[in-house]
Amino acid sequence: MEFLYNVFVALHFIGWAIVLGGYLASLRSPGLYKGVFHGALTALVAGVAMVGIGEASVWKDWASGGPDMAKIGVKLVVALVIAVLAFVAKRQATKAADGAVAPGVKHAIGGLTLVNILVAVFWN
Repeated sequence: MEFLYNVFVALHFIGWAIVLGGYLASLRSPGLYKGVFHGALTALVAGVAMVGIGEASVWKDWASGGPDMAKIGVKLVVALVIAVLAFVAKRQATKAADGAVAPGVKHAIGGLTLVNILVAVFWN
């Protein structure tokens, strides 16, 4: 089970890398890369799978550093908001002739992705 857990950790990292990379690469264009939505969903599903597998087998002893459920809850809410915003951006891009996305939606995706990464790293 630990191997499967590590596979989902890697997928989680790859998903967030796609979201952040897609956002940064599209800063000078009016649109947003389509992969941002798929990266957000990948990171979200992989994160939920990590928590499920961790609860079932990997995090056996809570006293030795089990996860903080408040942290997981915050990350889940932020990831859900990012996924919804990425979906909204994808729909906006298909409706616009030039594939433009509202700058507020685009920058909210990038900002919240950074927030999610910072919560993961610095919340102990």
